[in-house]
Amino acid sequence: MKTIIIINAVISVLFTLCYAYQFFYLFVGLLKGEQSFNAAKKHKFAAVISARNERDVIGQLIKSIKSQNYPKDKLDVFVIADNCTDDTAQVARDAGAIVYERFNKQQVGKGYALDWLFDIIAKDHKDAGYEGYMIFDADNILDVNYVNEMNKVFDNGYDVLTSYRNSKNFDSNWISSAYSLWFLREAKYLNNARMQLGTSCAISGTGFLVSADVIEKNGGWIHHLLTEDIEFTCDSIIHGIKIGYASKAVLYDEQPTKFGQSYTQRLRWAKGFYQVFKNYGWNLFKGAIKGSFSCFDMLMTVCPAMLLTLISVLLNAVAIPFALAFDAPETVALIHTLVQTMANFYGLFFVFGVLTLITEWNRIHCAGYKKVLYLFTFPIFEFTYAIIAIVALFKKVEWKPIKHSVIKTLDEVTREAA
Repeated sequence: MKTIIIINAVISVLFTLCYAYQFFYLFVGLLKGEQSFNAAKKHKFAAVISARNERDVIGQLIKSIKSQNYPKDKLDVFVIADNCTDDTAQVARDAGAIVYERFNKQQVGKGYALDWLFDIIAKDHKDAGYEGYMIFDADNILDVNYVNEMNKVFDNGYDVLTSYRNSKNFDSNWISSAYSLWFLREAKYLNNARMQLGTSCAISGTGFLVSADVIEKNGGWIHHLLTEDIEFTCDSIIHGIKIGYASKAVLYDEQPTKFGQSYTQRLRWAKGFYQVFKNYGWNLFKGAIKGSFSCFDMLMTVCPAMLLTLISVLLNAVAIPFALAFDAPETVALIHTLVQTMANFYGLFFVFGVLTLITEWNRIHCAGYKKVLYLFTFPIFEFTYAIIAIVALFKKVEWKPIKHSVIKTLDEVTREAA
């Protein structure tokens, strides 16, 4: 029993030492406004969309790209219709995209599709003069100034940058709202703070830009783990690339609404983080030892820290019945630790949710009472992620598509009750 109490204390100290800097990020996010950039040049970009059976939503994304406040001759749209069994390719062509159809059941996943397309662009469009590639998922919608704002930060010397990730369907239910709060917090209190402090940001799934020089230097898209976005982030930071953040470039993303979908997606994320930690953890550690705060930050991001919380909970939950049975003097301490750990977990994410809601209130397009209501379920959603992370340790995980069906224009998303 005393050993378990010592383990609890060690876990608590480790958490405090390793993640105290993220609380500093909170203060930076609260006290610092958004950075403004100007561009001397309008660069030429290609928007790249990997889509598998996305005929319902891809047209809206392409329309939002075509409607950008940006020179039409400086922005092309490429779609990879990846292993599609529907008419995604034709819908994308009708919307004005350059479409390539890919069929490969062995190399499955977004990373392989991107690499395949970049090889085609290098051969068939080598004279197009693309200076950067913007990567999107088919369910996204862009604010009309998205590309213009990304161009401003890109023009200031960032070879890789990410954007502000908002949601199309915050108000669908407790699941979609939890995803939304997490990504909003990531934008405001992680990437915004990193940008303010001059350290590297992190890309997250969709809505990011990579310079053509980086793609050429890497020999295409070489990242094929289950979470190719965080893998790319870690690899870039290890090689000294500072990732920027365009806070005024707003993207709207569709979030899952069914727990089964969420389970499948987060299982892949959890497994992918383990893969990244295994493959890049040591180099991130070496970079941190050499003084790279960006390496330390990403090491803490991919480190399976949530497992420590769950291990603490499980150890105490198992030990308490034995302590009660033998009337051990440590019983009260174990119960107190278990309750305290659960309360701390819930309270921490509740505070994250409250701060995010306060500062991002006007950007969340949802009825006010729902914004407040879903604050209380946000920590519960995050606790289920801790359980999923345990499952991912032992389960074989493969990439599976998530069905998207929220068909909204930008006007429909932004005019919903605020």
